[in-house]
Amino acid sequence: MVQASDWQTILQGGLVVSCQAPATSPLHQPSVIAAMAEAAVLQGAVGVRIDSPAHIEAVRPRISAPMIGLWKQQIPNCDVYITPQIVHANAIAQAGADIIAIDATTRPRPEGETVAALIDHIHHQLHRPVMADVDTLEAAIAAVAAGADCVGTTLYGYTAATQHLKPPGFELLKDLVQHLSVPIICEGGIASPQMARQSLELGATCVVVGTAITGIDLLVQAYCKTLLS
Repeated sequence: MVQASDWQTILQGGLVVSCQAPATSPLHQPSVIAAMAEAAVLQGAVGVRIDSPAHIEAVRPRISAPMIGLWKQQIPNCDVYITPQIVHANAIAQAGADIIAIDATTRPRPEGETVAALIDHIHHQLHRPVMADVDTLEAAIAAVAAGADCVGTTLYGYTAATQHLKPPGFELLKDLVQHLSVPIICEGGIASPQMARQSLELGATCVVVGTAITGIDLLVQAYCKTLLS
C-alpha cells in the first residue's frame, strides 16, 4: 500500500494505465487484469486504475505503485455507476485500493447517498484519498468543496449534460486547472502519446489511458470494421 501522503508525488507527471475489460471478454479474468497492471508498471506507468474488488485484490500483490480503485455498479433508475455507494467504497478499500474513485457528477444519486457523505466516509472510515470523476466544472467545484483530494475529467462526454462533447476534455481540463488547487487528472479519450503529453502541458498532474493501451476488444473491433467496410 502507498502511504497517503505519497500518492501525489508518485503520480506527478506520469502515466496511469486503466486496466479493464468488458465482462464478456476473456480478458476480464482477474489474473489477466493483474498481468496487464504488472506489465504497465514494469514499463514505466506510475500507477494503475482498476475496477472491482476481485480485480483489485488480484492486482495488489503484483505491484507497489498506487492503485486507483473503483467499482462500476448499475443501480436501477440511477445513472451514477462509478463507486456509487458507501458499500462499494468499503469493498474496494478492503481489496487494496490506495485511492478511491467515485462518480462526483451532479446527477441524482441512490436514495440517501450524497457525494459529501461518501467522501467523508472514505476519508474518516477508510482513510483513503478520493478521486472525483466529473463531467463539468460545476461538478468539480462541488466535489472539491465536499473534500475530494483530486479531480478527473473521466465523465466528460459520458453524461446527459456533456453527451454532445467528445473526449478528451481538454477544455474542461484547462478550466479545472484554472479554478481548482487540487491535483487534476486527465482521463478519457487519450488515444496517443502526443495527446497524453498535451494533457500534461495543459496542467494535468497525470494522465490516465485505458482503451488505447489495454482495450484489445475495442481496438480489434475498430480495425476489423474499417478493413471490412
